[in-house]
Amino acid sequence: MAHLQLSAVAGGGRAAAAAGGGGDEMEDVALLDSYDEEMGGAPLGAGEEEEEEVYVRVTGMTCSACTSAVEAAVSARRGVRRVAVSLLQNRARVVFDPALVKVEDIIEAIEDAGFDAEILPDSAVSQPKAQKALSAQFRIGGMTCANCVNSVEGILKKLPGVKGAVVALATSLGEVEYDPSVINKEEIVQAIEDAGFEAAFLQSSEQDKVFLGLTGLHTERDVNVLHDILKKMVGLRQFDVNDTISEVAIVFDPEAVGLRSIVDAIQTGSNGRLKAHVQNPYARGASNDAHEASKMLYLLHSSLFLSIPVFFIRMVCPRIPFISAILLMHCGPFIVGDLLKWILVSIVQFVVGKRFYVAAYRALRHGSTNMDVLVVLGTTASYVYSVCALVYGAFTGFRPPIYFETSAMIITFVLFGKYLEVLAKGKTSDAIKKLVELVPATALLLLKDKEGKYVEEREIDALLVQPGDILKVLPGSKVPADGVVVWGASHVNESMITGESASIPKEVSSVVIGGTMNLHGVLHIQANKVGSRTVLSQIISLVETAQMSKAPIQKFADYVASIFVPIVITLSIITFFIWFLCGWVGAYPNSWISGTSNCFVFSLMFAIAVVVIACPCALGLATPTAVMVATGVGANHGVLVKGGDALERAQNVNYVVFDKTGTLTQGKAVVTTAKVFSGMDLGDFLTLVASAEASSEHPLAKSILEYAFHFHFFGKLPTSKNGMEQRKEEILSHWLLEAEDFSALPGKGVQCLINGKKVLVGNRTLITENGVNVPSEAESFLVDLELNAKTGILVACDDSFVGLMGITDPLKREAAVVVEGLKKMGVEPVMLTGDNWRTAKAVAKEVGIEDVRAEVMPAGKADVVRSLQKGGNIVAMVGDGINDSPALAAADVGMAIGGGTDIAIEAADYVLVRNNLEDVITAIDLSRKTFSRIRWNYFFAMAYNVIAIPVAAGALFPFTRLQMPPWLAGACMAFSSVSVVCSSLLLRRYRKPRLTTVLQITVE
Repeated sequence: MAHLQLSAVAGGGRAAAAAGGGGDEMEDVALLDSYDEEMGGAPLGAGEEEEEEVYVRVTGMTCSACTSAVEAAVSARRGVRRVAVSLLQNRARVVFDPALVKVEDIIEAIEDAGFDAEILPDSAVSQPKAQKALSAQFRIGGMTCANCVNSVEGILKKLPGVKGAVVALATSLGEVEYDPSVINKEEIVQAIEDAGFEAAFLQSSEQDKVFLGLTGLHTERDVNVLHDILKKMVGLRQFDVNDTISEVAIVFDPEAVGLRSIVDAIQTGSNGRLKAHVQNPYARGASNDAHEASKMLYLLHSSLFLSIPVFFIRMVCPRIPFISAILLMHCGPFIVGDLLKWILVSIVQFVVGKRFYVAAYRALRHGSTNMDVLVVLGTTASYVYSVCALVYGAFTGFRPPIYFETSAMIITFVLFGKYLEVLAKGKTSDAIKKLVELVPATALLLLKDKEGKYVEEREIDALLVQPGDILKVLPGSKVPADGVVVWGASHVNESMITGESASIPKEVSSVVIGGTMNLHGVLHIQANKVGSRTVLSQIISLVETAQMSKAPIQKFADYVASIFVPIVITLSIITFFIWFLCGWVGAYPNSWISGTSNCFVFSLMFAIAVVVIACPCALGLATPTAVMVATGVGANHGVLVKGGDALERAQNVNYVVFDKTGTLTQGKAVVTTAKVFSGMDLGDFLTLVASAEASSEHPLAKSILEYAFHFHFFGKLPTSKNGMEQRKEEILSHWLLEAEDFSALPGKGVQCLINGKKVLVGNRTLITENGVNVPSEAESFLVDLELNAKTGILVACDDSFVGLMGITDPLKREAAVVVEGLKKMGVEPVMLTGDNWRTAKAVAKEVGIEDVRAEVMPAGKADVVRSLQKGGNIVAMVGDGINDSPALAAADVGMAIGGGTDIAIEAADYVLVRNNLEDVITAIDLSRKTFSRIRWNYFFAMAYNVIAIPVAAGALFPFTRLQMPPWLAGACMAFSSVSVVCSSLLLRRYRKPRLTTVLQITVE
């Protein structure tokens, strides 16, 4: 194992590369911090508590008691904020303060708890996070005095997205804190160069971690070559070479060096001897799961290979005279048959069964108990008794019955059940596997020459695509990353992401989503989101996070599991003493005991059966398996759930609150009518209104421009961004009038000066506030528009009323049916809007909603939600996730509805990827079906233990004379867990409810 620390980043400072040497060394400076100290303030960003998130693979957990032990051990470390442990995924998510606790401390805490821990690569589970500010260093040349420094600082501070900048003349270094979502490092360099100075980016505070697999790494010389290559690379902070498994873990600055550059440098620097490839984090997880299953299968085969002979020696061989005679021969004081069973079972007990002893020790070490403790107690009791009986019989001549086969068969059946459980649990994550498989393995990268012409196509690993790359997508192939079409036209199938079955046309400037299928033409796309920032990665991450969360109902199961094993052990002891004492005082006849047995052995078999048959695992698996399957099924139907708690709340929803614009309606405003109430010509009227609205960013402004343009030219405005800007210039120069002193008045409209006259375009409030009288004829026309669910736009020029326009936002075709369906499901729909009361009531009447709240501002929407929550009602809010975020956060269940690329996952509990209201019904129905299944799981798990434990304790023996052998009890215990997992897997058969079924409509 070789390890090398290249450099560290702390605050604003930068450390020189320890092994870099030469003139590349950088001074240790913290310019921004010193600047803030001089100003008497806290360092930039110091007001915010820094949090980091790490995902750890935890192996060795067998039940919910293990997850509780891991959570307790990690939570006890100072600086750990939140811990979530998933038994099914063998994964822990830890949110911590890096100033108080390090990742190594978290690993140590888990290992001290008795489990194995391994840090997962960041890309495996990266969450879609808000972009944080980066601190970057630039080398600035050409500065000669303090005025130059002030000039550069002044330029930098004026740039959009720059939060702070400090320049040091002595070191020719500048440190800039900026928001990478607003401005990038290239634009900062360009701004400095435009000011007449030289600039070069050095490094930033951002860092990524990646695992690279290596081929050709065979000797110590190869390792040294790799060290030399990596040490010379700019932007690498740390690397860790593991030559045993031919892997290197690299921490690097993605602002300074790209992942593809690292891979290429390794191959080029080694003259092709070493080749690096990115290890897909999901493939790593899948290989670990496969390894666990194969390991379990190996143990099962070993146990069977050793246990079957023991079973034959006990049950079959005595009936074959020749073999029976051999087995009854003596080897010293021992009988050959008993000696063979002892040897075979000892291997099963302590070699094959070692995992049970290790897991039981880990649990007891931290004061908890689990299924492994029960298995160890039952099998050890049987084994120890048999050994004692064998030795006693060998030296006394009285040979009591021995039960070596009991412990061997118990371990075999438990391993068989565990193997089936591993296979079944693997199927619960099929949804994640299907999503991962959507990503293509390779991408076609287009390379340019110095003149900007495409001269070469290069096939690269899709994981090596970088932002800004131009990629060629052939017909029938998948889009490798999120991006924008820069050349070509085609149709793309996005059903795997959005659920929309119809193919979507794509042209220049159209947005494409990674993982979707290009159907017809060739496309050239520019990648803008790669890795964990793509829509598909965010969906996968969201599903993974949901599968790790615990539903509140699981707390009951965790509590029961924590006290289950002590109760079972107590019941086992009580069972033993009741049967033993009753036999000792003669409470039952001796005929109940076989001739070769005795009261002690008779009682011990009942006690062992009680210990072995009890199953706490079924209780622990009841909820997480169902939640895991349900979140995956939801993702396949375009319904993304953020966690088990959201699933649980959604089943009891009483009210569903709909935002009007963009939720119940299509969000595409259309001008339906324009009427002039003065002597102005209609064409001049439309030109006047369009001229006023041309500078507005409001969605209604675009509708007005399109209507006016179509009126004059019978054409349609271009939809692409670049085309729109070009056409706007053309329109302005041809027929739009110049607007001066333009100002947008939020919630009212716009005002400006055109040809020296004041023009007002907006709602009734804007017109009346400016003292403009609205004629009664226009007022009547406006009321009529509002009663027909249209919004009126009033226009005044030079303090005189000119005319008005009617704008409508068409309802989604499924809106009325969905509202009726919710009523049938016992859910009351409510509509929220900032529109006027007449329009709101008209829309509500059209969709069938009685409860309407109109003229509500965004902040007031949250208050409406809170008022509905009074009395313990569960309220769901459905909105676009942007303007409605306060209400989404305030609701018990927030549902953000969107088109897949602009999904709002911060405030909402559900993300409905398709822009379709039917998914609201799907979300509620899925929640109800899931928790119905969870209740059945708990019923089966509880009923099994309530029935099985008394039967194993011999409650029916006085009436039936049937005693449950301990090995059969072990088989029952093993299959109880499997039955619960299989019950949860039935959710994979879930189908979205048909609206005709919900509405109870019979279709002829």
